[in-house]
Amino acid sequence: MQIAVFFGEGFEEVEAVTPVDLLKRAGHDVLTVSVGHSHHVMGAHGVMFKTDFCIDEVHIDNFDMLILPGGKGHKNLEKCDVLMRKVKKFNEKGKYIAAICAAPTILGRLGILAGKKVTCFPGLEADLFDATYTGAEAEWDGNIITGRSAGCAVPFSLKIEEALDGKEKAAKLAKEIYYEYY
Repeated sequence: MQIAVFFGEGFEEVEAVTPVDLLKRAGHDVLTVSVGHSHHVMGAHGVMFKTDFCIDEVHIDNFDMLILPGGKGHKNLEKCDVLMRKVKKFNEKGKYIAAICAAPTILGRLGILAGKKVTCFPGLEADLFDATYTGAEAEWDGNIITGRSAGCAVPFSLKIEEALDGKEKAAKLAKEIYYEYY
């Protein structure tokens, strides 16, 4: 399973790094991709991160899952036309797309959340368009996995692992980091 986590200037650090860490622990091939022209991307709280690739250096269609962190950087993800086209294409093919915090609103504006149970940062529900907002820490509905906020980065990442490898493996991963996962 090859997974891409996308970084835009102002990304919420914990929402980006937690899935990278936990999914690598689970044995997945996780690559970080800047949507800009530099491998160095500044997070919302001043943490500089060096990505594996810039978006023009990868063939996104080769990935099995796309992960979109939130924070102010979600606006920079949404400005990336290449990424937005690929997100739509992934959805059409039923491939996994995960988004946390403000990033699920990107999926809402793309019109791919209709009829899905989703969560996002409280107060942004209006941009989920025709989805059912649950307010849960993390939701998984079909090919879409969403997380509520930075404080839910671990349950979001574990929900991704559950979607990929099953609840038992997600619970095993949670136990390894001393996190109670239900």
